[in-house]
Amino acid sequence: MTEAVVEAYAGLAERVLAGPARLGRTRLVAVDGPSGAGKSVFAARLADAFAALPGSDRPPVVRTDDLLDGWDDQLTFWPRLERWVLGPVRAGRSGAYRTYSWERRRFLDREVSVPAGPVLVVEGVSAARAAVRPELTLSVFVTAPAELRLSRALARDGAAILPELRRWHAGERAHFAADGTEAGVDLVVDGAAALAHDPDRYYVRRR
Repeated sequence: MTEAVVEAYAGLAERVLAGPARLGRTRLVAVDGPSGAGKSVFAARLADAFAALPGSDRPPVVRTDDLLDGWDDQLTFWPRLERWVLGPVRAGRSGAYRTYSWERRRFLDREVSVPAGPVLVVEGVSAARAAVRPELTLSVFVTAPAELRLSRALARDGAAILPELRRWHAGERAHFAADGTEAGVDLVVDGAAALAHDPDRYYVRRR
């Protein structure tokens, strides 16, 4: 049986700030996991925890979904993330990316700035892939039961996406198996924890 431990987002933020900067002078945090597991919520709450620490600002959170050129770009978006965000931040410069509009099916003209600060959070499927792990200060894998993840995704995006979503889930499973993501990260988080806790301040770690 998997043991679960309740831990504070504030403590995790402090751990990151005490850790080494490996993307230039920036501490890169990757929040990975399958669709509907709770990655976005975890990343947002961790960013809020940084902002609540004395002398610390809320770090930018880059969602890889915003960089995908449609459904077929599930894993091949990485050069875009490298060119627009990781490369400049690694060199100590601000990055900037254009957000993909799933309604218009194109990238919007307006750029979102990503400053080269103390911490950068990247959240999305394959964010903690093996290729980037040497530059990560913290890697997180958020997981949840498949049926719950499917229901969350459909509630969020509508039943019309079901065919694409099933194909997406198959791609996730293949990637995580080949990449060894869950076994290779620093922290595995239960995105559907039954253990009593305040979800705004605490998360449940699996071990």
